[in-house]
Amino acid sequence: MTMHAKTRIVGASVPRKEGADKIMGRARYVDDIEREGMWHGATVRSTIPRGLIRSIRYDRRIDWTEFTVVSADDIPGQNVIQLIVADQPCLADGKVNHCDEAILLLAHPDKHKLREAVDLVRIEYDPLPPVFTIEESERRNPIVWGTDNLFKSFLLEKGDVDSVWDTAAHIVEGEYRTGAQEHLYIENNGVIAEWNSETGVTVWGSLQCPFYVHKSLLSVLDLPEDKVRVIQAETGGAFGGKEDYPSVLATHAALLALKSRHPVKMVYDRMEDLAATTKRHPSRIRHRTALDLDGKLLAMDIDLATDGGAYSTLSSTVLSRATLHSPGPYVCPNVRVRSHSWATNTVPYGAFRGFGAPQAIFAVERHMDEIAATIGIDPIELRRRNFLHDGDTTATEQLMRDPVILDQLLDRALVESDYHAKRSRFARENPTSPVKRGMGISAFYHGSGFTGSGERNLNSLAGLDVTPEGKVRVLVSSTEFGQGTNTILTQIAAESIGIEYDDIAMAPADTGIVPNSGPTVASRTSMVVGRLIERAGLQLVNLLREHAALGKHFTRDEFFAACERYRALNGKVESLCRYEAPPDIFWDDQKYRGEAYPAFGWSIQVAQVAVDTLTYSAEVEEFWAVQEVGRVLNPVLAGGQIEGGVAQGIGYALYEKVLLQNGHMANNQMTNYIMPTAEDVPPIHVFFEQIPFQHGAYGAKGIGELPHDGPAPAILNAIRDATGIGFRAIPLLPEDLFAELAAQLPAEEPSAV
Repeated sequence: MTMHAKTRIVGASVPRKEGADKIMGRARYVDDIEREGMWHGATVRSTIPRGLIRSIRYDRRIDWTEFTVVSADDIPGQNVIQLIVADQPCLADGKVNHCDEAILLLAHPDKHKLREAVDLVRIEYDPLPPVFTIEESERRNPIVWGTDNLFKSFLLEKGDVDSVWDTAAHIVEGEYRTGAQEHLYIENNGVIAEWNSETGVTVWGSLQCPFYVHKSLLSVLDLPEDKVRVIQAETGGAFGGKEDYPSVLATHAALLALKSRHPVKMVYDRMEDLAATTKRHPSRIRHRTALDLDGKLLAMDIDLATDGGAYSTLSSTVLSRATLHSPGPYVCPNVRVRSHSWATNTVPYGAFRGFGAPQAIFAVERHMDEIAATIGIDPIELRRRNFLHDGDTTATEQLMRDPVILDQLLDRALVESDYHAKRSRFARENPTSPVKRGMGISAFYHGSGFTGSGERNLNSLAGLDVTPEGKVRVLVSSTEFGQGTNTILTQIAAESIGIEYDDIAMAPADTGIVPNSGPTVASRTSMVVGRLIERAGLQLVNLLREHAALGKHFTRDEFFAACERYRALNGKVESLCRYEAPPDIFWDDQKYRGEAYPAFGWSIQVAQVAVDTLTYSAEVEEFWAVQEVGRVLNPVLAGGQIEGGVAQGIGYALYEKVLLQNGHMANNQMTNYIMPTAEDVPPIHVFFEQIPFQHGAYGAKGIGELPHDGPAPAILNAIRDATGIGFRAIPLLPEDLFAELAAQLPAEEPSAV
C-alpha cells in the first residue's frame, strides 16, 4: 500500500454527501415514493408462540374479492429466506414458531381498509408447548428446532485450562446476563415491489444489504438473476436491524405484486416493527478465572450462551464474534470458551451494532471488576497487569503485529476524566449523601471486518466509473443509512484520484448497476471497501496515463478530458478492484485458530454515575471515550459515531428492556419501550489516538460498532463503585436497584408504644 504523508480531503470534516438533500427535504424515503397504480400490503400474523394452524377463515363482513391474498401456497419458488441457514419460512405453512410470524399477506388499493381486513381473518391453532428461555432450550424438552434446539456451537481453546485450578492463588467465578435490545431506527421497515412481465421484479427498500435481499427474492420467486433488481431507497437508520429483515419484507411485497399485478408498498407502523422484527440476542455468560498472587491471569474458562429466537438468522456469526471477544483485551496462557446459540419461540434475534461483542464485553469487563474486589486489587491495576501488548497472542493464537497502545489509551482516559481525584472525592462524600457517585471503566477491542476467512469468501468487487457529464461515480453495494458511507467513500475516491470532493458522486445502491462489494456490516466499509475504492482511484489514474495521455501532474479539466479520450477508445471509463487479503491473515475454520481479524479497534471508556437511593434511579452524569481506530477519515463523522454508540450503550445498560408476554413483545410502543432521550444522555467526551493500518483505506480501521461495546460494563462498574453492589445483569432498572439497595438499608427501630 502507498501511505500518503499528506492528504487534502481524507482527514477533513467535509460536509455529508447527502446532507443537503436531507436538510432541504429532498431525500425520498420509501413512504415518499409512489408508483402508478400502487396498492398497499399488510401482514396477518400469528397470535401464539408455537402451534399448528388448524384453519383459516375469512369473515364475510367484507368483500374479499377486492383484496389480493397470498399464502404459502402461492409461493412459486422455495418458501424460505436465504440467510446463513435457510430455515426461516417466508410465510408460515401449517405451523408457527413465534408470535407475530407472518401467515398471510393482503393487498388493497386503500391502505385504511387493510387493518380491518387483517382483523377479520380468523385463524385457529392447535397450540404446542413453547420454549422461552436459554435454560428451557438447553433441557431439550420440547425440541423446537432441529434435533437438539442448537443453532450453533463453538469451542475455542488455548493452552490447558484444567491444569491450572489446583495451583492458582485465586479462583473467581461469576454469571452475567444481557437482555434483548430493539434497534429503534428512526424510519420503520418499508419496501415497494413492482412486477413487470419483461423485466421481472424491482424492489425499492429501506435496507442495508441489497444483495442479501436479491438472493432471497431469487429463491422465493424462482427467477433468474437478471429478473430481480433491488434498489436501496434513502434509509433512516438501521444499526443491523435492516441487514436480515428486509429480505423477509421484500419477498412479501414481491409476492403481493406478482399476484395482484400492481406495485405494492408495505411500510410497518412502529408497533408492528417493534413486535415482528429482529432484536439483539439476549445472553448468559459464565466466567471462571484463575490468577496468581500478583493478579496475573492464568486461566479463563468461559461458558457463553445466546438466545437465538425461533430461526437461526445470523445467530451463528453473532455467536462467533461473541466467542472471539469474550476473553477481552488480555493476555492469558490458558483459555477455553464454550459457546452455544439456542432456539426459543420468540421473534428471531439478529444483527445489531456490535454483533455479539457487547454481550461478551459486558461479561468480561464486569468480571474484571469483580475479580479486583475479590482479590483486593485496584481495577485499573488489574487491567494494566494483564493487557495485551505488541508481540502477545490472543486466545486464537493471533500475534499482535501492529501496535497495541492500551496503556496509552488508559493513561489518557484517566487524565481526561480526572478519574482518581473524582473517585477519591466520591468515596469521601458518599457515606453522608443520599446520591452515591462512582467511576467505572471498561477496556476492550473490536475486530474490524468479517471474522476469519469471511472477507476472502465474500471476494468483494468495487470501483469507480466516469459519466459523460463529468462525474466520477463510486460503484459499491455499500449503503448509507446515517453512518457516513457516502461521504467517506467519496472522500477516498477524490483523494486517490487527486480531484475535488464535489467531483465525486455515489452510484445508486442498485443491484442492476453496482457490483457486489459485500454487505454494509461488521465495521468493514471504510477499511475494506474504502481500500478497494482507493486502489480503484489509483488504478484509474494509471489507466489514463497509459492509454489517454494524462500527465503526471494534472488539473481537473485535464483529468476529465483524458477520461473522454479513454471513453472514445473503450466505450466506458471504469476501474474495478477485487478484494485482496493482507498477506499475514490466515484463519482455520475447523480449529478456530489464527488471525480472527485483520485489525482491531481499541478503546477505554470511563463512566461517571449517580445513584439516587431515594428514587432508586441511576444516571450517567458524564462519559469519556478514548479509542484507537487507525486513521480518522472524517473527524466530525467519527466523533458522531462514538457519541451515538455510547448513547445506545447507555440505553442498553439502564433503560431498554424488551418485555415478553407469552412470547409477544408487550411493550411494543415508544411510550413504553423506554430509551434514553436528550435529557438522559450526558456530555460525552471523545478522543482519538491514530495509528494507521497499512491494509485499510488511507490507514482506516472499523469504527461504527466499537463505541457500543463498552458503555454497559463501564456504567455498571461505576455503579459498583458508588454502591458497593456488583450488579450482573442489564438492563439495570430502578426496580432492580431497589431490590438490592433496600435490602442493604438498616432496618427501622420499632416505634415506642
